[in-house]
Amino acid sequence: MPPTSPTPTSATHTDPSLATLDVRGPLATLSLNRPAQRNALSLDLIAALRGRVQELAALGGAADGPRVVVLTGVGKSFCAGMDLKAVLGDAEAPAKLLGTLAELTLEIRALPMVVLARVNGAAIGGGCGLTCVCDMSLTHDGAKVGFPEVDLSVCPAVVAPWVVRKVGAGRARQILLRGGLMRGSEAAALGLMDRSLATLDALDAAVDELATRIAGGGRRALSETKRLLNALDGSDDAEVVRTGAAISAEVVASEEAQAALRALYG
Repeated sequence: MPPTSPTPTSATHTDPSLATLDVRGPLATLSLNRPAQRNALSLDLIAALRGRVQELAALGGAADGPRVVVLTGVGKSFCAGMDLKAVLGDAEAPAKLLGTLAELTLEIRALPMVVLARVNGAAIGGGCGLTCVCDMSLTHDGAKVGFPEVDLSVCPAVVAPWVVRKVGAGRARQILLRGGLMRGSEAAALGLMDRSLATLDALDAAVDELATRIAGGGRRALSETKRLLNALDGSDDAEVVRTGAAISAEVVASEEAQAALRALYG
């Protein structure tokens, strides 16, 4: 068993604008805001997201706080996955990046609000993993989603626990080991997405309708139901997520993966 990844206890960051939070009564929107990089998960973006999630967690007990959070990406992509350029030639970078991503996934899952992923565009690798952390995920047929890690000689272990919880062990094995990408419609057929709409406009309407309907539920009823579901499906098992991050980091730091990434990014 590889050593567990570092588990940062704070999400201190210097650029909170990388993740924006808009709270309007019972509805909140949390957006990845790195559109020029297709919202790729850098250390700074993950730190900004963790800061915003902490803000949401602090609102969890407020009578007038949000009951539903929509997670989405600014621009044409939801999230293009890990910023793999950042792990080239830096022995410590993989553990830092994947360890902090693991903590982010645990913190999102633990939110008392219902979290909906509005997958407006590409959701790749770690980005697709974030959709599995959410309580529900909606996309459109033209979106490209999936886990191409094995194609790049890296390992999707950091998100594997969430994929298994989303689609079951058998389908997770099929999805993660085959690599590649798929359209939103295929992802919905496999259960990786809960629904795929024909167009982006239809996606927006569906997300708005679902978020509004859920937000009409009782605050305690929603949060307690979610808390029990997390216990039932093993979402409270932080150790398996952290172990997955350590395995992913070990593979990314290997010569095989580093050579593949150098060939890809130069």
